[in-house]
Amino acid sequence: MHPRVKDVKPNPDYTLTLTFVNGEVKVFDVKPYLDKGIFRELKDKGLFNSVKPFLGSIQWRNGQDLCPDTLYLDSVSKQDSAESRHVSLAATL
Repeated sequence: MHPRVKDVKPNPDYTLTLTFVNGEVKVFDVKPYLDKGIFRELKDKGLFNSVKPFLGSIQWRNGQDLCPDTLYLDSVSKQDSAESRHVSLAATL
């Protein structure tokens, strides 16, 4: 079993900054889900920003949720995420 979520912060770019019970801080990209089923509603920023920790995972106001293992395995460490954005920005200059 992977660590569970203890805190979540929505970001303007449709990513979530997740803090896990083991102290790791990772970033999860929600964009690949935004064209699928009930997740389409999350394109609304007000709804996207309603995300809260829920029973070791996360949940939005309208009931959308994601498996805590998916959140852990498919997210990147916050440091790796920042470095990736820096490299991408440098490549465009």
